[in-house]
Amino acid sequence: MSRNVSRKPKQRMNKSQRSIEAEFLAHIEEPTRVVPKKAEPLSAKTEKQRKYISSIRSSKITFGIGPAGTGKTYVAGAVACDMLVSGQIEKIIITRPAVDAGESLGFLPGELEEKYEPYIAAFRDVLNERLGKTYVEYLIKMGKIEGMPFAYMRGKTFKNCVVILDEAQNTTKLQFKLFLTRIGENCRVVIDGDPTQTDIPNSGLNDAINRISHIPDVRVIEFSRDDVVRSGIVSEIIQAYEDK
Repeated sequence: MSRNVSRKPKQRMNKSQRSIEAEFLAHIEEPTRVVPKKAEPLSAKTEKQRKYISSIRSSKITFGIGPAGTGKTYVAGAVACDMLVSGQIEKIIITRPAVDAGESLGFLPGELEEKYEPYIAAFRDVLNERLGKTYVEYLIKMGKIEGMPFAYMRGKTFKNCVVILDEAQNTTKLQFKLFLTRIGENCRVVIDGDPTQTDIPNSGLNDAINRISHIPDVRVIEFSRDDVVRSGIVSEIIQAYEDK
């Protein structure tokens, strides 16, 4: 007796996705098909976000500067995911200064991946939303999505990747120099931060912008309170602090 069984069409994978999956399956005993989630096309909610998206896709270095709630972190993560799935890059690297954790990496428990998890947590939602939780997990296991502390950055070269420096207002001048001199071939760098929320005495964010913003392949997108998309109350809170 035959049964009519509806089947969902298989998602086709490009060459980059097949390479990632093959590398992953070679390390597990029971191969399982894991494909990225089919996400909706990324669309900007504001004109500044549109410029931010365009810059990340076309410029070597993009600064996204402005208050919380403007989508700086979300958009950077979403564009990076889309570029990884399309095969334009091979890896996403996420970094941020450890100063706001209140502890050095040496005193946090676990292996390096576990130690750095608090710093990539801000990107978890967008990664899962754009790629699917299962796909994100094995990309992390295969080193295709990586958290990289500044302490482990010396001697590295960023190639074929998108690198996101989050909370950049807490990065020192020396850290910025170390970070920016890691840039290699086919690398897109996104630097986001809010200069008004620095937790260190001598932030290197504005210094870096002043030093390199004249370079043709560097763009600075400045968000304002009017660009807040998180919620209406966030915009009002920012206004309240700006008035004092």
